[in-house]
Amino acid sequence: MRRDRVSTERPPAVVVIGAVLAITIFAIPLAGLLLRAPWSSAWSVLSTPEALTALRLSVVTSLAATAIAITLGVPLAWVQARVPYRGRGFVRALILLPMVLPPVVGGIALLLALGKKGIVGQYLDHVGVHLPFHVGGAILAETFVAMPFLVLTVEAALRSTDRRYEDAARTLGASRLRVFRRVTLPMIRPSLIAGAALCWARALGEFGATITFAGNAPGKTQTLPLFVYVNLEAGNTDAAIILSLVLLAISLVVLVSLRERWLTAL
Repeated sequence: MRRDRVSTERPPAVVVIGAVLAITIFAIPLAGLLLRAPWSSAWSVLSTPEALTALRLSVVTSLAATAIAITLGVPLAWVQARVPYRGRGFVRALILLPMVLPPVVGGIALLLALGKKGIVGQYLDHVGVHLPFHVGGAILAETFVAMPFLVLTVEAALRSTDRRYEDAARTLGASRLRVFRRVTLPMIRPSLIAGAALCWARALGEFGATITFAGNAPGKTQTLPLFVYVNLEAGNTDAAIILSLVLLAISLVVLVSLRERWLTAL
C-alpha cells in the first residue's frame, strides 16, 4: 500500500506558530463548550420530553435523508464517474453548490421551488403533496445539503477502482446490473459507508435550510439543532450547551471512526 512520505525536516518557526494558531482557532470554541457545560444537570436536560422529541425527530429525518441520498446519490456518482457527457462539469458544480451555499439560501431556494406557490410546489399542492413546514420538508432540506458528501465520496471511489474485475464479470456473462451489485458495490463498500456516515452526520446537524423550508414547529419539524437554538434564544444556556455537546459528540465519533478515508476520497 502506498503511503505518503512524512518529512523529517524541521519546519520554520513561523510555520509552527501559524499551525498552532490554526489549531487554537478550532480548539478554543470546543474547549469553551466542555468547560462551561453544566454536567450535573446533563441528565435532567436530556431526559425532558421536549429534548427527547427533538432528538427522535432528528434521528428519523437524518436517517430518511441518508436513505434518499444513497438511493439517488449512488447512481449519480456512477454516472459522473463512468459516463462522459457534455455538461458534466456543470452537473458537478450543481452537486458542490449545497456545500458552499449558505444553508438559509438553500432553504429559500427550496421554498421558492417547492413551496405552495413555487414553480413545482404549486402542482404538488394540487395533488396533496405538502412539503414546506412539514416533516417531509425537513427531510428534503437535509437531503439537499447532505447528499453532496455521499456523491463526491462514492464518485472518487468509482474512479479509483480497478475496472478489470468488472470487465471480467461481463465477459463471463453477468449483466450490467449484476456486475454493479456483485462486483462494483463490494469494491466501493468502504467509501460508500464513509460517504453515508458523513451524509448522516451533516443531515443530523442541519439548521439553516431546515428552519427556512420546514419551519420550527415543536414535535413536528423542530429537530435537535433547532431546539438548541430555541433554548439559547430563551436564555436556557444550560440546555443549549448540553444538547450542543450531544451533536458535537456524534460528529466527533463519525469523523474519528472514518479516520482519513473520506479525506483521501475527496
